[in-house]
Amino acid sequence: MTKSEIYKILSEVADPEIPVISIEELGILRDVKIDDNNQSISVFITPTYNGCPAMDMISFNIRTALTDAGITDFEIISLIEPAWTTDWISDAGRQKLLDYGIAPPAESSTDTAFLKGKSPVVACPQCGSVDTEMVSRFGSTPCKALYRCLSCQEPFDYFKCH
Repeated sequence: MTKSEIYKILSEVADPEIPVISIEELGILRDVKIDDNNQSISVFITPTYNGCPAMDMISFNIRTALTDAGITDFEIISLIEPAWTTDWISDAGRQKLLDYGIAPPAESSTDTAFLKGKSPVVACPQCGSVDTEMVSRFGSTPCKALYRCLSCQEPFDYFKCH
């Protein structure tokens, strides 16, 4: 089996917290390596943050996908360095977040405004208005903030930049 065939299998593994986006689109899937004898596969993943509770389910889903494809000799290696960043979310992943009702990161990971207590300008994924406000720094998961649109009054999650 080739590296691209394995990536194709793993590109179908969805994030358990946001099932419309794959671990590849989210940037969690970092690499796949096949040993010189094509006998063993190493899958490298990076959590969106240390202690992310979804990583156990992601590992389980990777194991299931590989096993279902007839691959039995593999290891899953969790990398915490370099730290995951929202810059790794693909353009397709950002669009899927938006279509699902989650505002994708509005800035790059090098923007320090959030660290200085400033909220980014976040467009509402429902109506597109930028007349929004942060309700809570934490939304449905720690990697998201809860916002509210002042135009359409809908609450929504914003995938925080980091």
